[in-house]
Amino acid sequence: MSTQDLEGTYWFCLEHHAVEQFAGCGSHNRVGPFDTEEAAARALQTIAERERKYDKEDAAWEGD
Repeated sequence: MSTQDLEGTYWFCLEHHAVEQFAGCGSHNRVGPFDTEEAAARALQTIAERERKYDKEDAAWEGD
């Protein structure tokens, strides 16, 4: 993905716990990209939900 493709996307800054657009903090301090500000605001919840899902899948794979 090029820099031009990322313009207009939203990110969640892990340092400031805030939503910002592409031109915000450096990428090492944030997660994304997200298409909407609302999706970026839910970044931590989305990550937690995915981790729970992956943990369940791993447990099922391992036979737990």
